[in-house]
Amino acid sequence: MKIGILTSGGDCPGINATIRGVCKTAINHYGMEVYGIHSGFRGLLDNDIVPLDESSLTGLLNLGGTILGTSREKPFKRKAGAVSENKPAIMLQTIRERGLDCIVCIGGNGTQKTAAKLAEAGVNVVSIPKTIDNDVWGTDVSFGFDSAVTIATDAIDRLHSTASAHQRVMVIEVMGHKAGWIALHSGMAGGDIILLPEIPFDIHRIGDAIINRLKKGKPYSIVVVAEGIPTIGGKKAAQYIAEEIEYETGFETRETVLGYIQRGGSPTAYDRNLATRMGGHATELIAQGMFGRMVALKGNTIESVPLSEVAGKLKLVTEDHDLIVQGRRMGICFG
Repeated sequence: MKIGILTSGGDCPGINATIRGVCKTAINHYGMEVYGIHSGFRGLLDNDIVPLDESSLTGLLNLGGTILGTSREKPFKRKAGAVSENKPAIMLQTIRERGLDCIVCIGGNGTQKTAAKLAEAGVNVVSIPKTIDNDVWGTDVSFGFDSAVTIATDAIDRLHSTASAHQRVMVIEVMGHKAGWIALHSGMAGGDIILLPEIPFDIHRIGDAIINRLKKGKPYSIVVVAEGIPTIGGKKAAQYIAEEIEYETGFETRETVLGYIQRGGSPTAYDRNLATRMGGHATELIAQGMFGRMVALKGNTIESVPLSEVAGKLKLVTEDHDLIVQGRRMGICFG
């Protein structure tokens, strides 16, 4: 059996560990042939595909990024009024010519949508959720998330010392356009105020929370904001919140934007093991002929869900999440 594997969308820690999990299981346990597709779905358009063997997989477990490269190619998306090549037909032709019996797609929400469309077109597809945002529907956790939260939490810890020394308010912006999972988990691990895209905030209440901390003898605050919170005037989240806090309270306020640092570097041990388990389960699905499915973590068990149920959905933070409920009980301000 011949399988192709690609990585699409934004990079994150743990992709290479997943590639390793898929390929080693396929080669060693099932005797399959594995081919790496370069630059995401663009590799199927360009026929940029190479064989992978044991030597290709050496040193991948702790390596960040992706050895296959990635892109944000969306072959099923057509611009209104534009005349373009028939990308889905080109991909299908490449798959047939290469004799690939299944395509493993590693990626986030956009990748899951494209994988579902490939499945609808008759391609045998198995997908694996990858995102630091943890917003892929159908899985409790996606690999990459724990690494990003660890990086953000470490940054917050480092800001505590300078905030305390200068008695400042420090605003730290973490990734999360629509879902605030990184801000929630890292903020609860080290912040005082947490602002998420899913929960409306009142800048006056944030100012009151900071002033109340001062009254309790705490002369500094750490504010963790997701990049996707609403702002005015096109300003970045951290800049907007820092300016508003300084205006509301008169306290010296500084902002820090973590940006792509959250995507880089080695995966945590948790992500390495999750990626390995998900990669191995993807290969098991292929061996059993269970296509059109996405690997998912449910509790402590690796399972799978139909791709048709995943595509187009987002897993967002809700106000009844136990971290928010407990945070509010402890006096954490969510705006």
